[in-house]
Amino acid sequence: MRPRLLSSAVLLFIAMGSASRLYGQAGQTQSQQRPLTFDVASVKADTTDTPTTSRFPLGPGDAYVRGSLFSATNVPLINYIRFAFGRSQGEMLNAPSWVYNERFDIQGRAKGEPTKTDMRLLVRALLVERFKLAWHTEQREGAVLALTVATPGKLGPQIALHRQGEPCGQDPKFADIPCGSAGLVAASRPDRGRVAGRAEPIERLAAVLSNNSFAGVDRAVIDRTGLDGQFDFTLEFAIPVPSAESQPTVDVSGLALATALREQLGLKLESTRAPVDVLVIDHVERPTSD
Repeated sequence: MRPRLLSSAVLLFIAMGSASRLYGQAGQTQSQQRPLTFDVASVKADTTDTPTTSRFPLGPGDAYVRGSLFSATNVPLINYIRFAFGRSQGEMLNAPSWVYNERFDIQGRAKGEPTKTDMRLLVRALLVERFKLAWHTEQREGAVLALTVATPGKLGPQIALHRQGEPCGQDPKFADIPCGSAGLVAASRPDRGRVAGRAEPIERLAAVLSNNSFAGVDRAVIDRTGLDGQFDFTLEFAIPVPSAESQPTVDVSGLALATALREQLGLKLESTRAPVDVLVIDHVERPTSD
């Protein structure tokens, strides 16, 4: 299924967080998680044309609005699942089609001021209770793309180190994204995709590109740049157009992903094999009405 473009910017901040921080080692199941539940919660199916919104970004980045309330409207269930596990939108999960297509309004009120990690666990517990979600994680070795520096010691013009404690400001070069977020944003033309990030590690850029159909990437991308710290970056590339043989092709604009990565960020992708943590959905069902 082709994902929708930019229905709401707040839901497209999709950079990868630390998986081990959220759900432990591969093979761990929900029965081993510490209990954490909302005091009051509501789940409703949404079949309206209401704009997709959320109180804070539902991506795996750190951008967050503190408080006790979780609130999101007209959001596909897959987005809630990805949020609960800190997974990027690029990661395709083996789930029924309705999980990707059907949308829900979810509100929950917790005690105190939970962190974003706490909110993930709260939503995860709600998914278990209301959607009967069951899962496990596995580590599988497979074909991946390694993100590396094209020329050692040299980066491109559209990436810059974000110094610790430095505010994001309003630099139009890096798009209107809060600190601690990265993802797909509006591009200069309809046939192009654009990724931007503010105060994010390079591994989050790798996660945005992972399994990203807009960029023509059909596998996981892992960070092997060796670059430490947080970065501001923006990357614009041509969206591949399927050929008659259903193989991705690129236009003649010179903005193919490989070209854009090298010219704009000074990075490149190399084919390799590596172990990858995989989230496996064992069971999920539609919720009962409130």
